[in-house]
Amino acid sequence: MPDADARVAVPAGDVQYHIGVGPGDLAQYILLPGDQDRVEVVASHFDTVELRHRHREFATATGTYRGLRVSCVSTGIGADNVEIVLSEILAITDRPTIIRIGSSGALQPGMEVGDLVISTGSLRLETTTNWFVHEGYPAVAHYEAVLALEEAATRLGHRHHVGLTATAPGFYGAQGRPIPHLPIRYPDLAEEMARQGILNFEMEASALLVLAGLGGSRAGVVCAVYANRRTGEFAEGDARTRAEAAVVETGLESLVVLAELDRQKQSAGAVHWRPSLWTPS
Repeated sequence: MPDADARVAVPAGDVQYHIGVGPGDLAQYILLPGDQDRVEVVASHFDTVELRHRHREFATATGTYRGLRVSCVSTGIGADNVEIVLSEILAITDRPTIIRIGSSGALQPGMEVGDLVISTGSLRLETTTNWFVHEGYPAVAHYEAVLALEEAATRLGHRHHVGLTATAPGFYGAQGRPIPHLPIRYPDLAEEMARQGILNFEMEASALLVLAGLGGSRAGVVCAVYANRRTGEFAEGDARTRAEAAVVETGLESLVVLAELDRQKQSAGAVHWRPSLWTPS
């Protein structure tokens, strides 16, 4: 056996250093919320639960949903956390399908608190991914994930929007929010993003899309609108609970759709799904 690379935090095949799970613990279909408490919300929908685990801010649950083995792993806040979680997930799985289920702030007129946003891609305002790719490298959602999320939201009757997201490296100054006693460089950032057709601000999407793509995984993003940046409205109480339920339900349903697309591709001997393969269940 060759000597282990001293630069690697944990030898390949062992329980991962941060998320605390190892080979076989995760399914091939995975949801990624930021909030560790959302993992329990997801797991409450499972038919069976085989694994629950927490280490630091990273919570994991694996079980079955409508007969499909699925997992849910929290990332915490920010692109740097996503880098940790994705690196460790990819070390112990074989090109899984990964859907982020998050929260965001809406930038465009006609968007309301409680709506969903399905990202076709994300503007890389964060710099974590610069350590992996050129600054001009695009953060693009896999087309099958976008289609599955659109299908899932439509099936469930959740009002949603499809388009571009901006991934910021922070919540306050990095999104143009004024901060008492601190100057910010770009106070008009939200308005600038809106003029460029960006639908929403959030803090993790571009890291997921870039790193998953580099690792050969299929990835997508759906976020609930918790804040309306045009009006200052925030989701609170029951409105927040309904928004979270919508994004969780849509994420789970999208995994079912993606599993069906995979079955249709396998049956047809196809590498890529195309509309002519669709056979409604």
